[in-house]
Amino acid sequence: MSIGTWEPAKPTATQARKEIHRNALERMMASVQDAKLTKDLNAEDRAASYLMGLPAQQWLEESEAWNNNQLWQLIQFFTLAEMQLPEWRADAESPVIPLAKALRQRKTPLNKEQLQWIKQHSNNRYLPYGPL
Repeated sequence: MSIGTWEPAKPTATQARKEIHRNALERMMASVQDAKLTKDLNAEDRAASYLMGLPAQQWLEESEAWNNNQLWQLIQFFTLAEMQLPEWRADAESPVIPLAKALRQRKTPLNKEQLQWIKQHSNNRYLPYGPL
């Protein structure tokens, strides 16, 4: 009888860390008008539903590149995308949760009006702060 060593499998391309393209996020933020997503969202951006499942830590790292107002715009986009775009459901994995956390860490948490806006435009019970 021999004892071998076990090495974990290397992640496949689909399991590897996916990139967040800032140009795409800028287009997505610009697509939010009057609590609706406009048709300005191109097919490539619409196909970026993988963003909804990225790890919270990756969103926290990405949040460092954006100011508070831009984070709010991203929160608005992802809130609306989950409701208005097929295949963008995220539930407890929503990017809104780590983005809201990033604002709290900056000592600028979502205010009452922003919290109400999220609740009015989403049926995701985990928004904005995740599962209890």
